[in-house]
Amino acid sequence: MTLRDCTHELPDDQRIVMTSVGLTSPNGHNLEMYRESLVAGRSGVKDYNIRYVGDTHAGICEFEAVKYQSRRDMRRGTRAGTVGIWSAGEAIARSGLEWANVDKSRVGIYVGITEHGNVETENEIYSIKQYEYDTTYWSHHHNPRTVANNPAGEIALNLGITGPHYTIGAACAAGNAGIIQGVQMLRLHECDIAIAGGVSESVHTFGIFASFKSQGALASNADPTKASRPFDTDRNGIVVAEGGCLYILERLSDAKARGATVLAEIVSYAINTDATDFVLPNPERQAQCVRLALKRGKLNADQIQIVSTHATGTTSGDNQECEALRDVFAGCKGVRFNNTKSFIGHTMGAAGAIELAGNLPAFQDRVCHATINVDNLDPKCALDGLVINQPQELDRVDYILNNSFGMLGINSVLIVRRF
Repeated sequence: MTLRDCTHELPDDQRIVMTSVGLTSPNGHNLEMYRESLVAGRSGVKDYNIRYVGDTHAGICEFEAVKYQSRRDMRRGTRAGTVGIWSAGEAIARSGLEWANVDKSRVGIYVGITEHGNVETENEIYSIKQYEYDTTYWSHHHNPRTVANNPAGEIALNLGITGPHYTIGAACAAGNAGIIQGVQMLRLHECDIAIAGGVSESVHTFGIFASFKSQGALASNADPTKASRPFDTDRNGIVVAEGGCLYILERLSDAKARGATVLAEIVSYAINTDATDFVLPNPERQAQCVRLALKRGKLNADQIQIVSTHATGTTSGDNQECEALRDVFAGCKGVRFNNTKSFIGHTMGAAGAIELAGNLPAFQDRVCHATINVDNLDPKCALDGLVINQPQELDRVDYILNNSFGMLGINSVLIVRRF
């Protein structure tokens, strides 16, 4: 059955658009730098030494944090909050909004996260160890650093936003989930502007490295830029990365009224759960999530031009996702598949949002960036249309589908279209 995207038939106050994006990634601290790195095939992964774990690799963000935040607030807050404040500040600066005149009570903040506050908690434990674990040396900043609404709350404090703010804990599906929450709240008229996406502070906490290492899922390679290699036969695990990506979302009616530039329109989304294992993915449930997003958007699989894969560089994860995608997109000759983690590592709670951002410029330049570091393609990952090592120019790009999956079996899919 041929379906038809009916998004344009919705009233403008139910159509949700992206009018700006602010981000920091291991290979660029704004969309232009980031996109240029992706198209050029430039990795942002570096050698890294983390306490107790030792030498490894990581994707580390380099941005001028004091542009939007005081050093005092950085010391009392979290790294996740700092990443979020930078991303939100950049998104607003690029939005064309007259921020001084915006009603801050009508702005909502919806930030997807995997974890936060772990960095500072580990540091506090390390510090009191020097004093025989005397808790009188424990920081009074601990509680606000670790409550569930941080880092969204840090962004609200920084920007003076008095509308709703909260985080969405959705493991590595959280970037998509933050955007989805923003869409829903705008459609309910709970806010007029949504700052939505995801952030991660992961590289500063030794626990996440130690856990992946004990699981046998921490990547290693003589060349750090080649350590993250989804779909490759010689892949050996995840490269942990930090990052942040927050969008300004608005109802189309409001965006039109102020003459905003529209980056993309959100067509559809879906979230479901494997309910089968703590960490191992379920390809059947992943395929169901993709199909649900397509159905809700009234789209056929062959109407999608670019699929941004979640693939992390683990054997089981990559294989299972490719099985799901092969099932959904069988016979769809015009679909191209790519992967961003091969460039920057796994940005955890930011992954869905930041990986989508890297593909958005394809609506204008029609270039599908590649998956790098695929020297020997794993036959189980051999998708028709997989773009490896060199970018491809496409005839047209109307729809991008973004996969983002996480531990405890949470799956998310977001579909956006050229406006």
